[in-house]
Amino acid sequence: MDNIQEKAAKANSPGSFTFSVAPMMGCTDRHCRFFYRILSKNVRLYTEMVTADAVIHGNKERLLDFSMEEKPVALQLGGGSPKKLSLAARAGEIAGYQEINLNVGCPSDRVQAGEFGACLMAEPKRVADCIAAMRAAIRIPVTVKCRTGIDDRDSEEIFDSFIEDVSKAGCDTFIIHARKAWLQGLDPKQNREIPPLDYERVYRLKIRRTHLNIVLNGGIRSLDEAEKHLDHVDGVMLGRAIYANPWILSQVDQKLFGMQAHEMTREEAIIQLFPYIEKQLAHGVWLNQISRHLTGIFRSLPGARTWRRILSERAHMPGSGVEIINAALRARRHGISKL
Repeated sequence: MDNIQEKAAKANSPGSFTFSVAPMMGCTDRHCRFFYRILSKNVRLYTEMVTADAVIHGNKERLLDFSMEEKPVALQLGGGSPKKLSLAARAGEIAGYQEINLNVGCPSDRVQAGEFGACLMAEPKRVADCIAAMRAAIRIPVTVKCRTGIDDRDSEEIFDSFIEDVSKAGCDTFIIHARKAWLQGLDPKQNREIPPLDYERVYRLKIRRTHLNIVLNGGIRSLDEAEKHLDHVDGVMLGRAIYANPWILSQVDQKLFGMQAHEMTREEAIIQLFPYIEKQLAHGVWLNQISRHLTGIFRSLPGARTWRRILSERAHMPGSGVEIINAALRARRHGISKL
């Protein structure tokens, strides 16, 4: 695949969107991202969505702090006020993020009540104003994550017009969940599953807008699927598939970025995380805040249930440390040896 080799040349550039892990609420916190970086050096990582109001009025250090080892990493913001988003974007740039992504795709009732997320797709001028304000405030890229439409505003013409208006404001990268969102009657989980996927619409957008970076998201379950999509778009973004089975990331650098294979086992990847865990525990983090992101690493392998059980039963206990993870690894090995 010639286009894969071309993308490999810019794999380490902040502008490379070849492969990324989706921002997921309750999932892609700093501990999760640190572990993902052990598995892949090139995958692009995103924070959970943080509202502009929270950044402006909350504890910036707690909300925006991350480890430099996570880079390349982007901050996803939620909001609909150009002024507030510009202030929050500036705080993100100062914190060291390499991209600010505006959430124009979340369909939850709470997000709609705040007048941001997917409902903003009905207001392309407002989104354009937000992008222009952020672009004026920072030097790092500003990107948009959106749907192909909302409710009955889902024609290809409306979608194309939205992209045109927002791109003119200074956004040249769109991460597109290839299905529309129903803002009434479906919850966020249903909105990830019920509206049909339309990859072809995103492919056609790339044909019409060759100057834009178009990243495809939604329903992609494997690297084989990702490679096929990369024949048509500039990048792919996986979310739930990665969280359920993080080991997928261990193959990304070789398959998509042309790097030499690094022979690392799952256990070795976990052990590489130990110094980080010990540092975080010393700062008051509980083990289960980190270990919960590791439960899927042995997915579909013998001993996976034992691994998950020990972490779920013991990692939340006061004083738990890496010895709990070692115990889970030993129990898994012992269980396998008895098969």
